[in-house]
Amino acid sequence: MARIGVEESLTNIQEALRARGHEVVPLKQEEDAKGCDCCVLTGLDSNVMGMQDSVIQGPVIEANGLTAEEVCKQVEGKLQ
Repeated sequence: MARIGVEESLTNIQEALRARGHEVVPLKQEEDAKGCDCCVLTGLDSNVMGMQDSVIQGPVIEANGLTAEEVCKQVEGKLQ
């Protein structure tokens, strides 16, 4: 399965992705995203500094307003 970086505060999403067999990496700092196939963020502080640097080549999913199930479906859809 995929290696998914998930922002630390999204524990319900971390658990849901693990239950589906994915390797979950808690994102505490930018370096944690390296090597991830996909990242899930809250979106609450997206691009505060106006920086456009990307650490990963894979998709980034904004979880704001989505259920854990909806996020899991988006992750799996993007990785196919």
